[in-house]
Amino acid sequence: MIKRRILTSRSPQRERAITRREILAFYLCISPWLIGFVIFTLGPMITSLFMSFTRWDLLSPAEPIGLRNYERMFTNDPLFWQSLRVTLIFTLMYVPTELIGGLLLAIVMNQRIRGIQYFRTIYYLPSVLSGVAFVVVWIWIFHPEAGLINATLAIFGIDGPRWLADPRTALSALWMMSIWGLGRTAIIYLAGLKTVPKELHEAARIDGANSIQIFFNVTVPLLTPTIFFNLVLSIIATFQTFTSAYVATDGGPLNSTLFFVLYLYRQAFQRFNMGYASAMAWVLFLLILLLTLLVVRSARSWVYYEGERR
Repeated sequence: MIKRRILTSRSPQRERAITRREILAFYLCISPWLIGFVIFTLGPMITSLFMSFTRWDLLSPAEPIGLRNYERMFTNDPLFWQSLRVTLIFTLMYVPTELIGGLLLAIVMNQRIRGIQYFRTIYYLPSVLSGVAFVVVWIWIFHPEAGLINATLAIFGIDGPRWLADPRTALSALWMMSIWGLGRTAIIYLAGLKTVPKELHEAARIDGANSIQIFFNVTVPLLTPTIFFNLVLSIIATFQTFTSAYVATDGGPLNSTLFFVLYLYRQAFQRFNMGYASAMAWVLFLLILLLTLLVVRSARSWVYYEGERR
């Protein structure tokens, strides 16, 4: 009895000791990530916030100037508004295309046909290629004289446009270029399609529903969490568009493809206005955060989770 009481009295202390060891082991395991996050992410973010209130050219000491960078950005920099306009237009063009096109491609990839795994690999491969490499390929495809698109149009007697050299078609050309990477979104959709219970499809067929009705009334509602995930990622990715515009057009012609991040890059590493570039980076961060919060807030009315009560 005495030994049992001693063991019982010590058990809470032992539990606390075990808990402390588990907590210590947990933080030791994630310490590489924490150290990397503090040094390479959180630290630069805090530094850029302070630098956004300064004038700094990387060579001379930073000069505090208060809110002048933000005042200049919103009142005396037409290229800032042009870059924001181009980015918003591209987002409105690309996001619906990626969501709808990726879903249609996933439906094709979900078919039970021989060799479908090879087609899935082919569709996904462009997503893992180097951004510069596939942009160079598309530059040749869009070549006004020797390019594949204009050469094909010439067969039918159609004079193709000067895709990347014309302000009226340059942004559309970049949009067409970006569609090549739909395989990334399609793979995520495909994973979502695999989780849709087949029993629900069978029950809907028994009730007399056709394929279109089953798709819109059964499949799509169950895919709304996947659609929501792809929507958030797509918005973030389009607002950070850089490689395609930098390599293919460098923001031209006539600033028709001057994306926000490309203009930020020019200010930071071509004009050495690091304070102004830091201010632009924080405006971009707040804009993406605002749009993401709006999407998350709207998800309550259209995202359905299986087993959730409405």
